[in-house]
Amino acid sequence: MKPIRLPEPPGSPQSMGGLPDIFEGGVYGVIRRAVIIGNGFPASENQSIGLVRALGLSEKQTLYRVTRPTGGINEWLHWLPVSIHKKLYYIISRIYGYSQFLIARRGTKLAPLPRGNGVGIGLSSVLEADVKNIVKMAKETFEKDGPLLVVASGRDTISIASSIKRLASDNVFVVQIQHPRSHLDRFDLVITPQHDYYPLSPHAQEQVPRFLRKWITPHEPPNERVVLTVGALHQVDSAALRSEATAWHDEFAPLLKPLLVVNIGGPTRYCRYSTDLAKQLTASLHNVLTSCGSVRISFSRRTPEKISNMILKELGTHPKIYIWDGEEPNPHMGHLAWGDAFIVTADSVSMLSEACSTGKPVYVIGAEHCTWKFVDFHKKLRERGLVRPFTGLEDMSESWSYPPLSDTSEAASRVHKALAERGWRLRP
Repeated sequence: MKPIRLPEPPGSPQSMGGLPDIFEGGVYGVIRRAVIIGNGFPASENQSIGLVRALGLSEKQTLYRVTRPTGGINEWLHWLPVSIHKKLYYIISRIYGYSQFLIARRGTKLAPLPRGNGVGIGLSSVLEADVKNIVKMAKETFEKDGPLLVVASGRDTISIASSIKRLASDNVFVVQIQHPRSHLDRFDLVITPQHDYYPLSPHAQEQVPRFLRKWITPHEPPNERVVLTVGALHQVDSAALRSEATAWHDEFAPLLKPLLVVNIGGPTRYCRYSTDLAKQLTASLHNVLTSCGSVRISFSRRTPEKISNMILKELGTHPKIYIWDGEEPNPHMGHLAWGDAFIVTADSVSMLSEACSTGKPVYVIGAEHCTWKFVDFHKKLRERGLVRPFTGLEDMSESWSYPPLSDTSEAASRVHKALAERGWRLRP
């Protein structure tokens, strides 16, 4: 088998490396720091953190977060733009009082307000995303520290990132991850998966009644501001895997080979399933256990309890199988480094993208439950030879490989190019 060459984290262009600032336009053209605008969802924030890491600025990043009111009636207002949601909640709260709208869905227990903005990513606190403060900081520190890189991901961050660009265009370079649907000129660069343009395909147009087509976005094909990826950005590259392999050596090295890793997500808007998929997965896993040395199973935050309970009941006592209990430390990166093959549920673009960045066998279960643009995503993975359907007939001792998916490093290279066109560069 040919050795797999994993994507390396990109550095600054070689032609720029090591030159004094004065030869590259002085400090004003050198980006030394980054601001990440998050939305509180790990899958979205991981994309921004991964890109900043690939650009060499992970030691100089600051995370801000756009937050929404939570609990009670707010669960019905998440479809609104975040700014309108906050204003509407403020008005309702003033009229009727807080307590009547913080009643939890179950019983009459009040839903607690978030204790800290950084809960969930290992930080004690994260700054609230405030446009005025970020713009002020970018302008006041420009002469001393140079331009500011702003990276945002997710629907709730669009208005914040675009406002920063509008108010401080001479001082910032703004990258929006995931398609903002319209007005791409609000950003310097947009990074989005190819399947976000699925609505423009003839096959998609046939599925939408003519009178509704004008409401389906995007309306135009990608322009020069758009960087297309196959999947999601993340933090997995050769350097990260080497580091995690060392960190998890004592736990994973003694395990019998091959090590099969199973990552289970949860149903989504475009990939709906229930315990039917759990039954299919457990039956198929039983069939391949004879060719496995060890099996490690992990659930995501989105996994419904009825699915995890069924898998625990069917597989939890098998001597070859270990099911992660959700307690820290999270072994996910250790799984990617030490796993010999992966089974991933079809609903998770992030988990599939990370697994496909290892160059190791990736099997997908549940793709038949997916619709709309997820169908296009899985088609592209299969066409590139990155994944195969999990049938339960596989011999896990037989390996196969492919050029690892390198969306993050390729996106980082496009950022370097776009900055150079503006006369700026990155200097970690």
